Amino acid sequence: MKSKTAYLTFNTPTRVAFVNITPQVRKIVEESGVKEGLVLVNAMHISASVFINDNEEGLHHDFEKWLERMVPYSPEQYMHNRTGEDNADAHIKRQIMGREVVVAITNGRLDFGPWEQIFYGEFDGRRPKRVLVKVIGD
Repeated sequence: MKSKTAYLTFNTPTRVAFVNITPQVRKIVEESGVKEGLVLVNAMHISASVFINDNEEGLHHDFEKWLERMVPYSPEQYMHNRTGEDNADAHIKRQIMGREVVVAITNGRLDFGPWEQIFYGEFDGRRPKRVLVKVIGD
């Protein structure tokens, strides 16, 4: 069995952002030489997410607005923020959007459904954060 581990680093200039990381993950899978297997992609920070969805700007705008309605940025509202932080909403948004994705590798390629892409979701940006990409298979 082959394996490859890589890390992607993101430092978004805004508090909330959605970044299509499919090209980077695709390149790592190709470099791994794995023809049949799986790739795990996970955010290594508790205020960021990795998820699969459509690469459509309007949808990303809708995600941001929906998340803000569900869990508004409101430092005084959350007990977590009494520790001196202001990012409780980011922790909760991460729980909603998810920590990681696993994608099948078939014939050396990401085996997606129509329109599927991998995204990094940032909910407390403006500092470096990592994403783990772990490829395993034959």
